[in-house]
Amino acid sequence: MTSPVIPIALAGATKQRKRQAPKGRPVIPQALAEVEALVGAPPWRRDLLIEYLHRINDRYHQLGAPHMAALAKLLGLAQTEVYEVATFYHHFDVVKEKPDGSLPAPPALTVRVCDGLSCEMAGAKALLDKLPALLGREVRVIPAPCVGRCEQAPVAVVHQKPVPGATVESVSREVKAANLYDQPVSYIDFDAYVSGGGYALLRDCVEHRRDLESVLKTMEDSGLRGLGGAGFPTGRKWRIVRGEAAPRLMAVNIDEGEPGTFKDRVYLERDPHRFLEGMLIASWAVGISAIYIYLRDEYHGCRALLEAELAKLQENPPVPLPDIELRRGAGAYICGEESAMIESIEGKRGMPRLRPPYVAQVGLFGRPTLEHNFETLFWVRELLERGAPWFATQGRNGRKGLRSFSVSGRVKNPGVKLAPAGITARQLIDEFCGGMKDGHTFYGYLPGGASGGILPASLGDVPLDFDTLQPYGCFIGSAAVIVLSNQDTAKAAARNMMRFFEHESCGQCTPCRAGTAKTNVLIAKDDWDKPLLADLSQVMRDASICGLGQAAPNPVDTVIKFFPHELT
Repeated sequence: MTSPVIPIALAGATKQRKRQAPKGRPVIPQALAEVEALVGAPPWRRDLLIEYLHRINDRYHQLGAPHMAALAKLLGLAQTEVYEVATFYHHFDVVKEKPDGSLPAPPALTVRVCDGLSCEMAGAKALLDKLPALLGREVRVIPAPCVGRCEQAPVAVVHQKPVPGATVESVSREVKAANLYDQPVSYIDFDAYVSGGGYALLRDCVEHRRDLESVLKTMEDSGLRGLGGAGFPTGRKWRIVRGEAAPRLMAVNIDEGEPGTFKDRVYLERDPHRFLEGMLIASWAVGISAIYIYLRDEYHGCRALLEAELAKLQENPPVPLPDIELRRGAGAYICGEESAMIESIEGKRGMPRLRPPYVAQVGLFGRPTLEHNFETLFWVRELLERGAPWFATQGRNGRKGLRSFSVSGRVKNPGVKLAPAGITARQLIDEFCGGMKDGHTFYGYLPGGASGGILPASLGDVPLDFDTLQPYGCFIGSAAVIVLSNQDTAKAAARNMMRFFEHESCGQCTPCRAGTAKTNVLIAKDDWDKPLLADLSQVMRDASICGLGQAAPNPVDTVIKFFPHELT
């Protein structure tokens, strides 16, 4: 690298001088050796930058400048590239040096307390208030965005060990016992899945006992739509990507960061190979060369489970397998957006891309990419075995299919409820959740998680499905239903959601970055400036790059529309 020409008046010379070393922090040999020991032998891959950062962070419980400079050298990157990725994700503890050049000691232990809406309603604030003094100064207690266990609210995470139904006493016990890691629950493993007929359908497809056209037609006729939130028809997506030039890649989204959503985790914990077989059938149908599974970092037990079961599958493959890589998220809700997830898999900040081109045309590493949510693939085997009519004849109120609802909040029996598409919130509560908790009356609900808006109990008979909620300014999204009672307010729920959106905005576009922050300032007041909030909402919807900014105004807009009595 050459330095710019220095003016004569300043330097007394006109010659360009070659720099003796790359601009930036010198690399410390010891730090370089430590990083090499963690990332393994070359070749080192740029797209594995986040995986390498995880290894350093896991080992040293922080990311200091010496290790990041060493990693930049190994990967041939500018140090700023490594730093900007590390500081983008919440789960990397990037620390600054002390004045004497040393690094601060990392906390002995970190306890994260979920402050998502379901956990807030269940008492998370009291935990955050009491735990620091009880656990002592060596234990860091911090709030965390939704950790995907809303049915177990309130939830704390001791290092990597979730504590469901957390109390001050239960968290203290886990800390004292040094129970730091989540363990996979009992589930259907590879041997049990195969003995029950698993992967026979995949073999039928690959060995031509099932023809491609019949598989594609079944997926189309079933009416199955993407179950991550966007709802794009699955069969049509397979045809579109298959029509693109090879090589084609696949990205599987198990980021599941929408507050109130936990269905993917529950199904993964029970039956991982049903998902993997659906994934491989989709890969066969579309002609996929390599698959990348993106799993949110909060699901530590699921990651251990998937690593073990993928190893068994690859040791005893029922058919020739494409390359499969499991990638670890690092705490960024925005990476649930398909193009941001792809950026993250490539080892970059999770910034949504401008479209067109769409990821089906130009996705991972510039190749056509089939992007799917976990649950969509979980249904593939059952649909193909039972046939399109079986799925299409399910449903209520004129809707078709089944939906997995993640239900939390003020109900007696929260959890994942497999129910007919088109069921209403009132029916879901009464028939699948055992009714409202004792002493609570149905007051309102969020039909689609944080971004789906808030509706009053008077609209509790609206069918829950794609396209049924839009007339009310809401949508079903990932079918995360959070139930409010007469002991809650929609205003408080909206404030919780907007704090989340401000925290999770990637900052790329001004309407979202500034809009979420300004909205939070406005709704913190008792008297809401409704005209200004309406202007902000319209700008965010019209000008934000991705769905986060476009949907972030929904909670506030629906409170103004359906709960005006709370604002007087």
